[in-house]
Amino acid sequence: MNNAINGNSKIKENTSEKNNNKFAIMLKNIFVKQPVWVVLLVCIILFSILSPYFLTLMNITNILIQSSIIGFMAIGMTFILINGNIDLSVGSLMALVSAVVIILQPLGLFLSVTIGLLIGILIGILNGVIITKIGVNSFITTLAAMIGIRGLVYVVTKEQSVSGTNMKFNELGLMEIGFIPVVVIIFILLFLLGEWVLRKTSHGVNTFAIGGNKDAAKNAGIKVDRNIIINYAIIGAMCAISGIVLSSQINAATPTTGETYELWVIAAVVLGGTSLQGGVGGIFRTFGGVMVIGIIRNGMNLLGIESYYVYVVMGLILIAVIFMDSRIQRNN
Repeated sequence: MNNAINGNSKIKENTSEKNNNKFAIMLKNIFVKQPVWVVLLVCIILFSILSPYFLTLMNITNILIQSSIIGFMAIGMTFILINGNIDLSVGSLMALVSAVVIILQPLGLFLSVTIGLLIGILIGILNGVIITKIGVNSFITTLAAMIGIRGLVYVVTKEQSVSGTNMKFNELGLMEIGFIPVVVIIFILLFLLGEWVLRKTSHGVNTFAIGGNKDAAKNAGIKVDRNIIINYAIIGAMCAISGIVLSSQINAATPTTGETYELWVIAAVVLGGTSLQGGVGGIFRTFGGVMVIGIIRNGMNLLGIESYYVYVVMGLILIAVIFMDSRIQRNN
């Protein structure tokens, strides 16, 4: 009888130890492999304590709206970085589309928005073609595009701010369904769509394969060039959507719109755990990175802290995340 009791006791102890080990492994995976969620939780708790206005419905909605501009581009950047490439032209391209949509308003909202979207996609495809067919490094290609497109923005705006003439366009940017802004709904839906494409389609699987080992992907019969070009078309479209949304919210555009946004976008994606070396990442985690940046900017603003301190905080967080990324890469 005692033996049976002791045996049951040992089984329970072993089961408890296994459960504890599983819990410990899960915590390790969260803290080491997906630190963005820990950072996000800390930010929420910290700003909730420091400001009584932080966790209000109005402020949360504001965070989502403000984060959507960077968020749209971060979706496309996730594909690009997983591919093993980079795109520095996102801020300039967003500014160009924003200006074009405002300037072409007399042609009608549908036509101006369509042209803006096509410009984003075509410039994205052009970047992809130069990188894959001509063989120019993605950093150099998109750096040149960033400079050239920014110059084009100054040309089309004549170095001045331009205002829209159609107030319906402004209403489009402020539209709500119930109490939820349409921009927030589009923001969340595009993140879900991006995660599905990346995880559940052959294009997404190939994106990871190319970023992991480009030569092996070629040998496996994957059409590497086509995959990369499609991903640059995706990020071009996302930049266009960001430009359209931003210009619709204020019904105006300036030649300096989107400056330094490429840094915010890359920061959000890297914070989400996407490796700068390619082959590792995810859209869902990028959402976490976007929200961390949005919450830090919003929370520091609520506390009356000067905006330039945001760059200091983000720099420190990025250094920590990149350090962890390098450790994970070495362990793999």
